[in-house]
Amino acid sequence: MKGFFERAVASKSSSKSLTDTSNRSPPSVCSDPVSSDSKFPKASVWSSFFASALSIFETHSEPSACENKEVHSDSSVCEKKAVHTRHNGWTAAVRKAVATGSMRRLQERVLGSSRTGISSSTSDIWLLGVCYRISQDESSGDTDTSNGLSGFEQDFSSRILMTYRKGVFGFDAIGDTRYTSDVNWGCMLRSSQMLAAQALLFHRLGRSWRKPLQKPLDQEYIEILHSFGDSEASPFSIHNLLQAGKAYNLDAGSWVGPYAMCRTWETLARIKRETTDLEDQPLPMAVYIVSGDEDGERGGAPVLCIEDASRHCCEFSRGQAGWTPILLLVPLVLGPEKVNPRYIPSLRATFMFPQSLGILGGKPGASTYIVGVQDEKALFLDPHDVQLVVNINRDNLEADTSSYHCNIIRHISLDSIDSSLAIGFYCRDKDDFDDFCLRASKLADESNGAPLFTVAQKHNLSKPVSHPELLVDTDGVQKDDCFGVEPINDAEGHAHDDEWQLL
Repeated sequence: MKGFFERAVASKSSSKSLTDTSNRSPPSVCSDPVSSDSKFPKASVWSSFFASALSIFETHSEPSACENKEVHSDSSVCEKKAVHTRHNGWTAAVRKAVATGSMRRLQERVLGSSRTGISSSTSDIWLLGVCYRISQDESSGDTDTSNGLSGFEQDFSSRILMTYRKGVFGFDAIGDTRYTSDVNWGCMLRSSQMLAAQALLFHRLGRSWRKPLQKPLDQEYIEILHSFGDSEASPFSIHNLLQAGKAYNLDAGSWVGPYAMCRTWETLARIKRETTDLEDQPLPMAVYIVSGDEDGERGGAPVLCIEDASRHCCEFSRGQAGWTPILLLVPLVLGPEKVNPRYIPSLRATFMFPQSLGILGGKPGASTYIVGVQDEKALFLDPHDVQLVVNINRDNLEADTSSYHCNIIRHISLDSIDSSLAIGFYCRDKDDFDDFCLRASKLADESNGAPLFTVAQKHNLSKPVSHPELLVDTDGVQKDDCFGVEPINDAEGHAHDDEWQLL
């Protein structure tokens, strides 16, 4: 997956699965203003030099992975890695040097592995439903405008970050496997955890909540972080997500698509609802996957049915309430590989919804959590940094939570993200849901015939016509590439022949 030496290594391997070496970054959000526009071609001599000189630090940094044949079945690769174990001390020292500010900035400029900071554009930034006006002219006296950048930085760094985790202690083995880390394969699960964590923040602490600067910390905040620990005791751990996703072929060590990830959260929420008292629900909201008609047919935009949303709320409350908070997840495929340009205006507009929870998306086989937009750029939190396991005790209001936040802004072009993605929304109550439906209907009306999804009161009983371009196997069975999982090494190979696929 996308990592520290992404472009250099990409020329040697068809897979984008590569671990980021560190989560250390320059301290300022805008510390590298020129990094947003790379001045070096992809196939430059410098890229080749850095690839040959530095890629071994990634290749041989995890010798323990050779012990697990589910991850590396090629014994010759393991033998080669074993030869390099004696260089671990030297490798660690070099990796520490690479992670420092100046070395990282040099690497980013030469290899272009990630783009950080925001550009000199004065265009508005939309971050999960909140607009920040960016202006270089602070002499105008407009307080809202002049404080736009600092307000955005504070908001962005308050979003909860979930990344790869590893450690000898703290990361329980996953099920009956020997996995004690999700490095190289868990990016989609981590991205989905981030989206769910924002929903919990909005529900329990409100959209205006910001990361506290002093301790003791908020009890609700600590309990949210506890819910995403790396053990079965944490309700939304990778362990429990994989268990809930068995019906969708989720498995440790494999890459999973957005559709299966959304269905997994639906299943996990139902399991917790059935085994926990209503007042103690770890996810105190209904979950509704907007993914087509009752028969799972594909063709045309998916329909958000208001009756279905009401039914989900009723089921969540066990018939005690007519409406509850609701989490809406909309998995989509918007093109063969990259997003078709006609959908980009609508995607950008979803970040203007007050109910916005962002997008699970990124590059093929390398999921990220997109939280904002500016012009044609998507601003995201990256799960590919590797950090040590930190399991937060729910009663520890003095805990160090710094590894759950990031003040480094990374961005990619909207027209370069993978067409397989999922959009999230959180509606606090019926009025909030009604407002969302009005906005969504208006967006669909203004989409020039290419809506992301539509809104209807009831199901259309007529059976939709499937697109003839759907993938068909030699035995005539329709295939759905986003339903299950893909092996790590094949994460790039999930191209779709149909331009618009309803999941």
